[in-house]
Amino acid sequence: MTAPPAPGDRKRGGDALPDRPLISTPARLHGAGFLRAERRRLERQPGLGLAGLLFVVPVAVLFAFGGGGAADSVTLFGPLITFALPAVAMVAFWWEDWPGSRLRPGWSGLTDTVFIAAAAVLLAMAGQVFIGHLDFDGIFDPTPGPGHAALYPASLPLAGAAFVAMLQLTLVCEGRPLRRLPRIWAGIAALVVSWGVAIILYAVAVDFRAPPGSGLTSASGPVPGEELGAVLVLIGAWQVWFFVVWRGWPFAEPRRRWSRIVPANIVVIGGTLLTYVLIHGPGDVSPATVNAGAGCFVAAGLTVGMLFEGAFRPHLSPGQERLATLGASLVLGAALYAALTAYADTLDWTRPTSQEWVGHTALNALGLSIILHVAVGRRWPFGEN
Repeated sequence: MTAPPAPGDRKRGGDALPDRPLISTPARLHGAGFLRAERRRLERQPGLGLAGLLFVVPVAVLFAFGGGGAADSVTLFGPLITFALPAVAMVAFWWEDWPGSRLRPGWSGLTDTVFIAAAAVLLAMAGQVFIGHLDFDGIFDPTPGPGHAALYPASLPLAGAAFVAMLQLTLVCEGRPLRRLPRIWAGIAALVVSWGVAIILYAVAVDFRAPPGSGLTSASGPVPGEELGAVLVLIGAWQVWFFVVWRGWPFAEPRRRWSRIVPANIVVIGGTLLTYVLIHGPGDVSPATVNAGAGCFVAAGLTVGMLFEGAFRPHLSPGQERLATLGASLVLGAALYAALTAYADTLDWTRPTSQEWVGHTALNALGLSIILHVAVGRRWPFGEN
């Protein structure tokens, strides 16, 4: 989720990955070519981020409404995008934009996007088989009707867990120990491990009552699927806070690996559980609202930390920049939540609910659009590719 290293700094083909993810590597450890490219990019902010909105907004609108309206877009695109996100992380973080990196700008991002879309469908099919049986109407029809194995909402805890596990392994755990492998195999291994974690978590934790005749399999775990989904989105919010908005600070600073990875995991997981207990317990906030609010913060954090990356840096000290980026993310997230909720309340809802649409629009539609533009497409045609 940052600029690619300069040619002299990048290991290509089957070579090993850099020691740490680029986004959380302190500046002192980057090569001169990377730092020069970063300075050139920062000089173009905030104009570079504003130009990126020309791509991000239309794509987000497509995902929010293009499935046949607001409600059908949630049920159609929500699962497919969530299943796509681990593949997005694999292409952006592990494969360093391969296979698109072999092509010229423009074709590079398009090739990666097509690959990710195909991976999303395949992963959705695998997820559907795990929770029931293969049923194409349940994947591609937003309202498949009785008797079909609909992905929404049954598959969301599984797909969300796979993505959260992928980010936890990739960013919080710095990809260890898989970063020792060649990057292509490392990415595949990370995807497999993340899916393994998701399957175990779903099998052990999720409580789901399958509709009669749907072909889906009931699960009798201790946690309702919607509650687990809300916790997963909160984990994503903490991951985005520290590893996108704050670029790994303060965990990226120690030189010893264990003194970075262990505290980072404790803070992200512990902070998530504390946050959920406080807002869902004494706050009595529903899981759907938690999902929507945390999703808006994630979208805002990606906007500030990725789309407008470094916009505050030339004018503030590092400490002031961190406060500014967090404050901007909180304000933008609150504004986004208020605006989306106000619009959603003008529509009639049965299933999904208005808050579920808010969460989908922020987390899936806007979040994925930003990641595709910045981390996969490398800001084409506005950036330096």
